[in-house]
Amino acid sequence: PFFVNRGGLPVDEPTWERMWRHVGRIHPDGDRVAQRIRGAADLPKIPIPSVPVFQPSTPIPERLEAVQRYIRELQYNHTGTQFFEIKKSRPLTGLMDLAKEMTKEALPIKCLEAVILGIYLTNNMTTLDRFPISFKTHFSGNYFRHIVLGVNFGGRYGALGISRREELMYKAPVFRTLSELIFDFEEAYRRCWHTLKKVKLGHCVSHDPHSVEQIEWKRSILDLDKLTREDFRKELERHARDMRLKIGKGTGPPSPTKDRKKDVSSPQRGQASPHRRNSRGDRRPSGEKKPADSKAMPDLNGYQIRV
Repeated sequence: PFFVNRGGLPVDEPTWERMWRHVGRIHPDGDRVAQRIRGAADLPKIPIPSVPVFQPSTPIPERLEAVQRYIRELQYNHTGTQFFEIKKSRPLTGLMDLAKEMTKEALPIKCLEAVILGIYLTNNMTTLDRFPISFKTHFSGNYFRHIVLGVNFGGRYGALGISRREELMYKAPVFRTLSELIFDFEEAYRRCWHTLKKVKLGHCVSHDPHSVEQIEWKRSILDLDKLTREDFRKELERHARDMRLKIGKGTGPPSPTKDRKKDVSSPQRGQASPHRRNSRGDRRPSGEKKPADSKAMPDLNGYQIRV
């Protein structure tokens, strides 16, 4: 049943092709099984999870719970086939289009798809800061990777995501610091007999679904084998401080250049300024020449700083 979408509608052709190739590889009669599924008219309809819709008065914590509930209802993808191809280098607008497709197909997802979906479903929560958190762990001679969407609301940290383990996905925004959140994940891994090796932290993601910026996935890379416990905590808080500073700069007062109605191109103004100063100097009644290096360069540098 997982080879058809939850509404009984056909998914796009590339997705179907990946599914059928996977069936052909793992089943001795893969082609016949695929044709039998394709031609079946009595397949049970699986209910489609409803995308959460919020009232303006709904508190952010309740919205986050609803988003996590929706992600959980899609279920974890245990099939071994990646239904949605996610390239981290794509601009945000392209990833949001992919997230919209996920809500239409309602197929099972993995952790990276859950992060993209979490960004899409929280775009209208402008008071919520979102940033990716990646984990690399070691267990029984193998390395494992996982990713969640970190959130910060009102100075409290939490996370959205999906995992095979309940304790490695959703975290309510109740942690006072980023280090408390990461240490909670570390303890959850320890209960699963995994040893946390690396943590990668990205910067805050834009709330503009049409932004052509790329998500910054790994602004800080913290190797726990090279850091003491205290240094690890300090690096986590340094990253949290950097995110706050970036947000503060993004929401600051507008640049003075926006108030100049006659400005068309700042570089051209900067190049033309010395000529205008020379012409004003020629009109001085005293006929005195203005020194070339007394005030000309400070004025030009000050203009460049404003730009």
